[in-house]
Amino acid sequence: MRNSSMNAPDAGSGSTEHRFPWRWKLSDLKKVEKNGKTVFSCFSCGGGSSMGYKLAGYEVVGNCEIDPDMEKIYVQNHHPAHTFLMDIREFNRLQVFPDELKNLDILDGSPPCSVFSDAGDREKAWGKEKSFREGQKKQRLDDLFLHFIHTAEILRPKVVIAENVKGLVRGNAKGYVNEIIRAFKAAGYDVQIFLLDARTMGVPQRRERVFFLARRSDLGLPKIKLHFDEPQIKFGDVRSEHGVPFKQRMMADLVARRKKGDTCFADISMRERGKRSMFTDRLASDDLVAPTNTASGALARFADGEKYSAHDFIATQTFPEDYDFGDQVVQYICGMSVPPVMMAQIAREVYEQWLK
Repeated sequence: MRNSSMNAPDAGSGSTEHRFPWRWKLSDLKKVEKNGKTVFSCFSCGGGSSMGYKLAGYEVVGNCEIDPDMEKIYVQNHHPAHTFLMDIREFNRLQVFPDELKNLDILDGSPPCSVFSDAGDREKAWGKEKSFREGQKKQRLDDLFLHFIHTAEILRPKVVIAENVKGLVRGNAKGYVNEIIRAFKAAGYDVQIFLLDARTMGVPQRRERVFFLARRSDLGLPKIKLHFDEPQIKFGDVRSEHGVPFKQRMMADLVARRKKGDTCFADISMRERGKRSMFTDRLASDDLVAPTNTASGALARFADGEKYSAHDFIATQTFPEDYDFGDQVVQYICGMSVPPVMMAQIAREVYEQWLK
């Protein structure tokens, strides 16, 4: 599936109410004023966070990614000067690093987080190896954050920014957060933790994520302040004119019975079949901000009962319209990525308060 901007609406890209546009193109980056600061991205996936840094004026000098399909997409779109297709543990064992990586302003990373997600197995999956996709190396996921902190200990960037699911700060996972804080301290960093909602940051999507912002202790930087309250962008303001019809008969029949107030297929299923299932198959209403994009599951448009178009995923994730998804599924890459505008907002504040 390839990026398609057909039937895309015209509104939104030039709004003065928003610091960054939800609708943009990679070619627009040529017009962004550079701030002279550098970033290296780990667990880079499709490059959502990398694009956010670029929107904020940074130079992304390289990446590390374990999935060969995601690495291919990243290289196609970002052309990194230094790229590493390997496990972060393998990266940390390298004896020699490019000089640019030893003088970084920001080390970025989104350690795979499915084992901490409220929608996942959580504790049952801790300590076990798994892979996200067929053909990808298996790896233990619950300790990847600690290996990422070790990367910071090796490269010594001024700032470390890490993104994760909000489930990381809930329940038994809170003990792991304390371990993360101790690891940052031992590595020479003071860390702050923020739970941020993308819909307050100029992203047309309800997406809560935890961000760890760590500053190198010897630099004497003050605590950073983050507060975002931009006008929310409703799904009806960004969706394409037409969606994609459901091929599955059951899904088509269920969505045809939707009623005002339904937010997921589970609402319809319980009313029509007496079965509470399909909680991860969501409905997006035009008068509300779109639900969280996920890498799998159905996302349907309440207005016409059809599935999201490629444009709908791209717009709600604030990916650029000219992004080359190659032969990969648009939903998967968007669902696995940090919304570029969400990261751009954080990156701008880091520059203004710490790096300027």
